[in-house]
Amino acid sequence: MMTILKNPSKILHLCRKWASDLDFMKLILLLPPLLFIVYVFFCSVSSNPFSYLGVSVHSSASTTFSITFANQTERIRHIEELNRSRIAVCLVGGARRFELTGPSIIQKVLNVYANSDLFVHSPLDDKAYKLLLLKSARSIAGVRIFRPQPMPETESQLRVLTAQNSPKGIQGLLQYFNLVEGCLTMIQDYQNQNNFTYDWIIRTRVDGYWSVPLGPENFIPGYYLVPPGSSYGGLNDRLGVGDYNTSVVALSRLSMIPQLDSAGHRQLNSESAFKAQLTTQNVPYLTMRLPFCVVTDRQYEFPPSHYGVPVAALSSRGPLSGAKCRPCTPACTGSCVEPTMSILDKGWSWTDWANNSIELCDAHTEWESGWEKVFDRVAGKKLAAARKRIESLKLDQCVKEFAEMMNKTAHWEAPSGSEICSLGLLNSPRS
Repeated sequence: MMTILKNPSKILHLCRKWASDLDFMKLILLLPPLLFIVYVFFCSVSSNPFSYLGVSVHSSASTTFSITFANQTERIRHIEELNRSRIAVCLVGGARRFELTGPSIIQKVLNVYANSDLFVHSPLDDKAYKLLLLKSARSIAGVRIFRPQPMPETESQLRVLTAQNSPKGIQGLLQYFNLVEGCLTMIQDYQNQNNFTYDWIIRTRVDGYWSVPLGPENFIPGYYLVPPGSSYGGLNDRLGVGDYNTSVVALSRLSMIPQLDSAGHRQLNSESAFKAQLTTQNVPYLTMRLPFCVVTDRQYEFPPSHYGVPVAALSSRGPLSGAKCRPCTPACTGSCVEPTMSILDKGWSWTDWANNSIELCDAHTEWESGWEKVFDRVAGKKLAAARKRIESLKLDQCVKEFAEMMNKTAHWEAPSGSEICSLGLLNSPRS
């Protein structure tokens, strides 16, 4: 029916055929319902926010969306439009395993779109020297590496937020929110200095490993895009893609807390606070599967319980949508996966496991001996070479590369390269 309605000549042909087969009065009776169907169809097309992209949107019972372009021409047109758009990539968090994740972020996010700028907001610690891998990024607009300080806890924050399930309590949530909103501040300052506004903001984490590039279907005007799963009673906050207006709301993690307090929200974790930010400000959101996972050193019970946390093998086919992961020899594959994953609470740490898309690690202990070979095999030669370079990095080379990175960065706010490199290469064991 839709094919017929899209083609007026076919409608005319049908009418002529009916006119030859039916008397005039029967045709008159048939025309009103036909015209009504045509009217409803064109109204639905005009109200579809995705129609100008030439995409179709499908939802499943899990509210996860899958967007596919109507044809290759529409996809190319959308990519060209994105390449003309100004895109800010906001990278936040500590550089714990950045030798594994950083090169994938550069290849699969930063360098995918021609007109994108990188903003880095990261705490100074003994792993921060690994951020020098970003030197190869095409455009670095801002880098802030700061010394973490305890943050004051206000009465509204204590009412709205909960310390439950946060490894560092409410202070940990505030530090994380400060990382995210601080990156937004960097972006806004850069815009003001250069008199323009970004079209899109991608907010992702330093510890995210990307298996394939971030595709153009993930840029939906007027909607904020997040991964499904790992929602912990709210929305997965490990990555977000949105236009400028939706991103400002999504990234205002600290300054939105008084509004959440006024709206009566109480005892929220990071994910539920994130969802409340969007809903209280009437920002629509979509969940779509995304090809990245969060590399973790934390240990989790295996097999996971109802509210446990599954840890995916880095070799999983995915997309993993921000699930916890590590390089491992999988302990659970194939027929083992369904009974293990199906007991997980759908609104907590669950991640999509259908179609053999996930393999599980036994993560109740430290990373296995020989994990390096596992990673190199999965990640490929280029990413393996970056890992090995950080493993063998010398102090003088580290300092030199930080100087080169600083010279290509528009705004640099960080301790000296000598201090960053010495903290990591002289005073702590490598990892």
